[in-house]
Amino acid sequence: MDPYVLVGGGLTTARAAEALRTGGYDGDLVVVTTEPHHPYERPPLSKDYLRGESERDVVFPLDESWYREHDVVVRTGETVVGLDPAGHVLTLSDGATLAYAKALLAPGSAPRTLDLPGGDLAGVHYLRTIDDSDRISSRLLEASLEGVGRIVVIGDGWIGLEVAASARSLGLDVTVVGDGPHPLGRVLGPEMSDFYAGVHTEHEARLVRDASVLAIRGTDGRVTGVDLADGTHLGADVVVIGVGATPNVGLAEAAGLDLRPAAQGGGIVVDGTLATSAPDVFAGGDVASVPSPHYGRPLRVEHWAVAQETGAHAGRAMLGAADPYDKLPYFYSDQYDVGMEYTGWVDVQAGYDDVVVSGDAGKREFVAFWRVDGLVVAGMAVNVWEQMERVEELIRSRRKVSTAELEGFVG
Repeated sequence: MDPYVLVGGGLTTARAAEALRTGGYDGDLVVVTTEPHHPYERPPLSKDYLRGESERDVVFPLDESWYREHDVVVRTGETVVGLDPAGHVLTLSDGATLAYAKALLAPGSAPRTLDLPGGDLAGVHYLRTIDDSDRISSRLLEASLEGVGRIVVIGDGWIGLEVAASARSLGLDVTVVGDGPHPLGRVLGPEMSDFYAGVHTEHEARLVRDASVLAIRGTDGRVTGVDLADGTHLGADVVVIGVGATPNVGLAEAAGLDLRPAAQGGGIVVDGTLATSAPDVFAGGDVASVPSPHYGRPLRVEHWAVAQETGAHAGRAMLGAADPYDKLPYFYSDQYDVGMEYTGWVDVQAGYDDVVVSGDAGKREFVAFWRVDGLVVAGMAVNVWEQMERVEELIRSRRKVSTAELEGFVG
């Protein structure tokens, strides 16, 4: 029989391979990844690994020995460029073909790029891969040891703020440039966005809001600063651009698979088993637009837990499991001394009723709840641990929860 093929080099494929083997699949199993590494996870790339506090093995969910011991062939440095659903054949960038019995598409996302003058200068970086993290880390650590160094982070989402926190923790001069009024505003709304703004300000990171970047400046091929539309010039020895990511759906689109419109979050349309519109082809991780039984709409979420859970779910589905995917979105972030866990989903742009805080935001120990029509739709715990199960229970209860009950959540 032709092999099961897992396309992608991230956590999704690692967990799918694990689920297939533990689920009893003993046939040929192949992982194809563009990068020269075995599948790895990305959260440490902007946190402890970036700061030089962890060794490289922290990013690998499975050791290389696991793949050998379980007869999983990992083809690194190869890119799948074609998918023939009718013929059950994948085409690689070197022209070779690979037949499959079943396939999982988990190619992840690519960083959104900015077409700016000076964008190709040395010292200008995007953070997506472990090699990106190595390059940025080397420069940050070098600047830290020298006792000088200015970094400008363009983008005030999770990646931008985590990089900013790591750089500030290393003693660098940090400026974060955002194009809106609130850092993380598109995800958290103004209330909790302002909380994170306060955290960074307290740690002496500079936040520039409602800004537009005109150009990146340099001398002798190396970056020296960033020009903003209002005439401000920000000196910089390092620039990191983190303005979001785009799901890698080109392979699926060319093969004629159903895609979700960008206005609905984009991604590859899948059913509850993560099966795509093509027979024997599944999708997981960043590219999968997954129907949510709880929220009654498809969700495409670019976070660690989704990669982990959809990978395992797809692996089981490839073996015949028919249970629908019903995990609530979950993610976490560590910035300075602030650890956060979040579960649920809220459409900030569409609006919500309010945010109710239980605990003490001033002491940075609290749980925040977002309500829509009186129902809790999402919750975020800051420096308060082992609360996610309780938060999830409230979300799944689908009942109106009073302000008093929420305010008393943290005892």
